[in-house]
This record gives sequence, structure tokens and C-alpha cells, in this order.
Amino acid sequence: MPLSVWISSIVETFLKWRNAWRRASRGRRIPVCLARRIGPSLLGMLTLYGNAFSPFSRKVQLVLEYKGIEHEFVDGLTRANQNRLAGVNERLEVPAIDHDGLIVVNSADIVAYLERVFPEQPVYPKDDKTWVKARAWERCADSVIDPILVDISYWLWAIRPDQMPEGLLDAARIDLATIYDALERELHGREWVCSEFSIADIALFPHLSGTRTLQVPFDRSHHPHLYAWYKRCRAEPIFASDLARTQAYLARAPESDLEREKIFWRGDRIEWILARGYHEWFFKEIEEDRVLWPKVGTPAIT
Repeated sequence: MPLSVWISSIVETFLKWRNAWRRASRGRRIPVCLARRIGPSLLGMLTLYGNAFSPFSRKVQLVLEYKGIEHEFVDGLTRANQNRLAGVNERLEVPAIDHDGLIVVNSADIVAYLERVFPEQPVYPKDDKTWVKARAWERCADSVIDPILVDISYWLWAIRPDQMPEGLLDAARIDLATIYDALERELHGREWVCSEFSIADIALFPHLSGTRTLQVPFDRSHHPHLYAWYKRCRAEPIFASDLARTQAYLARAPESDLEREKIFWRGDRIEWILARGYHEWFFKEIEEDRVLWPKVGTPAIT
């Protein structure tokens, strides 16, 4: 086939995809990418090392699905895949991606990378002020909400010799109430946290979807706008798929080879437990060898 004919064919196919996407997106609150899938044949193989219980991994997988990017998924937290995860992230943390040999770790960095390489279906607002707000809520989900919820979750899934320390659940409820109140104000008169659908909604959903199970729910009577936002999210296909994956994982978690006797601790999760006065409990965890620490990690060599 002559080069000019081949180029013309590619352009024609692209225009068909673009027009089909525009037709499919009309009237959607979230313009889910149904018109095409970005597969390995176009921009290389992409592998996500994650875990269906990790809110950070879930965030990245939601972005991949929203953008229509095909990918391989590897549960990096199982003992069977530990060496494979170590090959891309020496700290043994998820998520991490391997995009045709290029390694990216940390969920916020991965999302920024995906936005750079796959700019269609953007998750970051173009307006500077709205971009700042979206990033602020993503950071709040990652560094404020996550440590609270994770630190009170251990007695639900880990093999524990004790009960939750007295007052810890109440401390979580007090701190989360401040965040729920702020989100209630943000969502007044809006469908999405930043008016338009963005990374703020994607980052918050995995965390907030577990609050009822953890006994720290937001209440419909006190937070009607937040409650409506959550129901709106659950009605969208990408979030429905996310919940289905998480529920399926939790159903089989007792039979999985996930480490459940020792807890993996790092930065913000340590900060919250110490700031709430539970240093004696935490030091006892260290003394009784129930703690795992991240290893020293350096940028991957590709």
C-alpha cells in the first residue's frame, strides 16, 4: 500500500473514532470513552501493579478506564508477585506502572504521567484555579483521608491479637466530620467536586466508598449534597466496576496469600496514629514485630 494511502486511511479512521466519541458523549455527565480503546499496538504495553483493596491503585485503574487505556493488571501485594513488584518498585508499594519499559510509581505521579501521554479524556481541569482545587482534593484524599481510614481498618482484615484501641474510632469520626463538612460545602449546587468531573472525584471515591463498612459514614440528613454525589458516582459505569472488583477481592481475601499478620506502615499513616496519642500502642507493634517498613527506593533504571 502506498504511504499516502496508508496515511489517509489512518486519518479517516481517527476522524470516525472522534466523531463517534462526540456522539456517544452527548448528554453524559461523565464522557466515558466508549468510542475507542487505546491498546498496546498504538502506544506500547502498559502493566499496572496494584491491588483491588488499595485506594491508590483503584484511583489509577479508574483513570485508565476513564481514558479507555487497555492494560494488564498484576496484584502486586500477593506473596507470589512480590519479586515482580520489587522489580519495578523497591519499596514494594502499589500502584506502579510499567509502560513499555518506562516505570512510574506513586499514584499522583502515575495519573500525571497518564494525563501527559494520553491527553484525551482529561482528568485535570484546564482552568488554573479549578486545577489547583482538584489537586488539593486529590492530595486530601491521599494524605488526610487515607491514613484515617487505613489506620482503623486493620481490625477488619488483618490477623490481630488485640481490639481497636479505645477512642481511636471516635477520633476518626471527629476528623472525618471536618472533611465531610468541607465536601458538603463544595458540592452545594454542583454535581462534581470541582463543578466538572475531575481527578478530585476519582481520588475521593475509593476512600469514601468504604466509610460505612468502617463505621465512619457520612449521613444523608447532615450531608445531603455529599450523599447525592456518592449516589451519582455509583451510577457511573467506571465506579460500578471499581466497586465490583473490590467486593470480589474482599470476598476471597481470607483465602489469598496477602500478608495479614504484619502491617505495612509509612508516612501519613504513622503521623495520624501518633498525633492522636496512640504512640504507646504503635511502639508496642514495633516491639512485638508486627510492623513492615518500606525499603529504600531509588528511581527505576529503564
